[in-house]
Amino acid sequence: MSVGTKANNRFLIVLGTIIMQMGLGTIYTWSLFNQPLVTKFGWQLSSVSTTFSITSFALAFATLFAGKLQDKIGLRRLTAVAGVMLGLGLMFSSQASSLPMLYLLAGVIAGYADGTAYITSLSNLIKWFPNRKGLISGVSVGAYGTGSLVFKYVNGSLISSVGVSRAFLYWGMIVMVMVVIGSLLVREASVVKASPSSSAADAGNGVKDYTVGEMLRTKQAYLLFVIFFTACMSGLYLIGIVKDIGVKLAGLDVQTAANAVAMIAIFNTAGRLILGALSDKVSRLKLVGVTMAVTAVATLTLSFAQLNFGLFFACVAAIAFCFGGNITVFPAIASDFFGLKNHNKNYGIIYQGFGLGALSGSIIAAFLGGFKPTFVTIGVLCAIACLIAVSLKPPVEARKERKRNTEVQGRTAYGRIS
Repeated sequence: MSVGTKANNRFLIVLGTIIMQMGLGTIYTWSLFNQPLVTKFGWQLSSVSTTFSITSFALAFATLFAGKLQDKIGLRRLTAVAGVMLGLGLMFSSQASSLPMLYLLAGVIAGYADGTAYITSLSNLIKWFPNRKGLISGVSVGAYGTGSLVFKYVNGSLISSVGVSRAFLYWGMIVMVMVVIGSLLVREASVVKASPSSSAADAGNGVKDYTVGEMLRTKQAYLLFVIFFTACMSGLYLIGIVKDIGVKLAGLDVQTAANAVAMIAIFNTAGRLILGALSDKVSRLKLVGVTMAVTAVATLTLSFAQLNFGLFFACVAAIAFCFGGNITVFPAIASDFFGLKNHNKNYGIIYQGFGLGALSGSIIAAFLGGFKPTFVTIGVLCAIACLIAVSLKPPVEARKERKRNTEVQGRTAYGRIS
């Protein structure tokens, strides 16, 4: 294959992934549907908003099995099927007349399909660009965030013009077309296999290709999970209650506080693009350490400072920017630590921190009884995650360092004996 042909193929794969991820990211416009559904059916707002929690859990849970499904039926077929499932789940939600139906269709089915296509298309794109993993993660995950930003206006317009139920129908049709078209443009990447006698060979980048079982026998897998869980909890908790804290903690009027929703979308997407590209030039874990430190300062400021318009929006922007960056950088960190060959499976394990993080902030808030003690708790956890990030080393590098230390100690002991 000529260089020009290969470049064109990779361009189409990037384009297909962007289209797909933008369609998948529309799931984060769910909050637009809460109040209209309450008004139409008379359900409790908390009951309706539970749908998105179910969607988030189903999305994260799907990433555990997506890699095995890809091995069986291939990337194109899997993402196309996921696109159809996602579209049908949303389209049939237009006929939902009870909460259990809504939970099943818009929650379980839509979330599972979304997570399946998300993790496999993201991992595949990273494999095509092993030397630009941070940048390409930013492109893919940034497209996901852009989809939610663009469809905030598309779905809002649909709800206003045709009503909430028919909005589900048209939303599902649009998303199905986007994901299926994107799936037709992608091609599955091949990764050089590691030789059994070597600890390297991740497409020539010197990283061992860990299986899921091998990864789970390393302490690094669990420490990365803790960092990712903390990063997700801080961002997702803020996204869910940002308008409320603007009103109650900063004393803003409802309309002004609502502007923070758009600000989160903008800074979240900016963090994905900027920090993703930056992570190819600096230590990814050190960069994560900085973002966790900034998030800790911002959350503690929300807890203890006398908030005004400027300080409130500065803290919101900082947390959203760092959250977007962490979501982007972590797929690349997973490949740095555990290789590219089994990336979708290995990152799927770590990605469970997203699902748990989505729930934990609300649980902590319910237990502690308010925004301020919750932000204090999150701030302390972010500080701990920062310390873990700046001191953590990949498994192979850690083993080499232990071996060097053992050799130095041995030579020192030998010199004393001599």
